[in-house]
Amino acid sequence: MAPYKISVEVTTNPAIKKFQADQFLVNHNSYEFKNIDEASNSPLAQQLFYLPFVKTVYIAQNFVAIEKYNIVDWIDIQDEVANQIADFLNDNGIIIIEDVAAKKIPATVYAESTPNPSTLKFVANKKLVTTAFEFKSIEDTTNAPLAKALYSFPFIKEIFFDENYISIQKYDVVEWDEVVTETREFIRDYIQEGKEIVTAAQLKTPQQADAISEKEFESLDDISKEIVNIIEEYIKPAVASDGGNILFKNYDENSKNVSVILQGACSGCPSSTFTLKNGIENMLKEMLPGKINNVEAING
Repeated sequence: MAPYKISVEVTTNPAIKKFQADQFLVNHNSYEFKNIDEASNSPLAQQLFYLPFVKTVYIAQNFVAIEKYNIVDWIDIQDEVANQIADFLNDNGIIIIEDVAAKKIPATVYAESTPNPSTLKFVANKKLVTTAFEFKSIEDTTNAPLAKALYSFPFIKEIFFDENYISIQKYDVVEWDEVVTETREFIRDYIQEGKEIVTAAQLKTPQQADAISEKEFESLDDISKEIVNIIEEYIKPAVASDGGNILFKNYDENSKNVSVILQGACSGCPSSTFTLKNGIENMLKEMLPGKINNVEAING
């Protein structure tokens, strides 16, 4: 295994700094320790509590967050703390002893409607995946245990994972009112029990995902890069809020046609293909005058 590298990130709380690793530390569970006694199952957290300014330690998928007492400033100590965490990990230090009961941060899941009446968005209070995954059938779930488990519900047609939510499209054999509570509780319990969302082989740290995206981006022509930047900045956030995703597929410089792929709640939505196609088309034509003729929206 390659040596761990730790980077320091700010948070919205000035008392808390986030020490992010370039590899995963724990699998889907999140842990919170208020003192060294609570940290009996985490040698890493115990070591950190020997630092007199440490108030609370949080350990999640690929980071350690530390809340400090106001006896020191982060600027004076953050590099030393980052080095201490890296040294501990690279010396094969144990992060969590899994067979000891821990104080886990409870999982919560709530359901949101989407523009697609067949699709609901189930939002969790923790990150589930670092990149998007789409499942059209149970055959696609070889490396996704949660998706495979969800297909035990006969009404589920398609599943989409992204960041901290799951979009589920159902068949018309039931109404969402009849099954939403059961589905939400199933997802919540699955996450709460710390079960695998996708297999380790499919997991990527945020840095790995960014590196892959950057490599794909650099292989594009200049106009395609402009299109991707517009989609990422102006279109994708709105689509994600509705439980969907949009991907750039290609640009033909001769016909000036753009193809995009719709996923999640947008896929198969009665109105989204037309609305998004025209919305994207109008925006691209306005921002890239003379370079866009037509946008084709394809269901993922």
